[in-house]
Amino acid sequence: MSARRSALVVAPGRGTYGKGELGSIARLHGQRFAGLIAGFDAQRRDRGQPTVTELDGADRFSVATHMRGDVAAPLIYAATALDWLSIDRDKYDVVAVAGNSMGWYSALALGGAVSVEDGFRISNAMGLNSQTHGPGGQILLQVVDEDWRPVPGLRERLFDLVADIGLRPGCALALSINLAGMLVFAGNEDGLAALLAETPPTPGRDPLRLAGHGPFHTPLMFGSSDKAKAELPASLFGAPAIPMVDGRGHIWRRFASDPDAVWDYTFGHQILAPYDFALSVQVAVKEYAPDVIILPGPGDTLGGAIAQSLIGIEWQGIRSKADFMARQAADPILLSMGRAEQRGLVAGS
Repeated sequence: MSARRSALVVAPGRGTYGKGELGSIARLHGQRFAGLIAGFDAQRRDRGQPTVTELDGADRFSVATHMRGDVAAPLIYAATALDWLSIDRDKYDVVAVAGNSMGWYSALALGGAVSVEDGFRISNAMGLNSQTHGPGGQILLQVVDEDWRPVPGLRERLFDLVADIGLRPGCALALSINLAGMLVFAGNEDGLAALLAETPPTPGRDPLRLAGHGPFHTPLMFGSSDKAKAELPASLFGAPAIPMVDGRGHIWRRFASDPDAVWDYTFGHQILAPYDFALSVQVAVKEYAPDVIILPGPGDTLGGAIAQSLIGIEWQGIRSKADFMARQAADPILLSMGRAEQRGLVAGS
């Protein structure tokens, strides 16, 4: 048997279960993981919520329903966790895990800091808790050109503008998520309106207000943090079995991580402060030098941000989108389980 390849596994966050993913949980996992899915359904049923099976099996995708936090979070977690359990461990040695924003709750289960069942409990609860916040939302801005190279000075101009707006009376605005080639800013309605009115020209796309999203990863989420700490006890947490890289680039190592500290980060800093996804990927690849990066489903929309994170540090000579695509064609470094041809390289039977 050939030697296993080392892998970093990155869990996706909000916005990844869309129209194209409807029915994918049943189709990909319904037979093999029927018991686990039934357990997820039971948790939802006990709370008077529609089950994962019902939501995934809907006749049509509804933006009003499926994009809502209390629906999106459990669907995304279920798809991610089941893909994680499908990875062929005879082929891949998972050396570290990370996640984007809500994907941190999935990473907790992938890394073994909580059980898969308790990971669902956390994600399901946080889908509701994420709706407990002050008024506001998120805006997505692109800061790289069509070849995924930084537009000179644009990132700095945006940060200066956001800092200025955040100091104005009645305005709240701050970085929410660093996605390498894209930045997500969050704030209250006055802050967001000012950003939309004064944003300098950006490449690729117009500034995008993210539908159904609150002011995540800012102090405006204090209600969500308080509710999470009251509802989800530290007793759910243990030491990770696999290193976990969080939204600060901090590594929670096996045998060296206090479960209470993981709990406090998860429901404190992780909710109330910016999530640096790009840094988490960069730290993980520098520290563990994986042969490949595996992106579980649902979807594969996080692939661009992962690639742009690698370009940011010129990982293995990858300096542009063209470099990344050439590498993918010759010897793929990113394996997205949301793509059928790449899933076949990752999933066991």
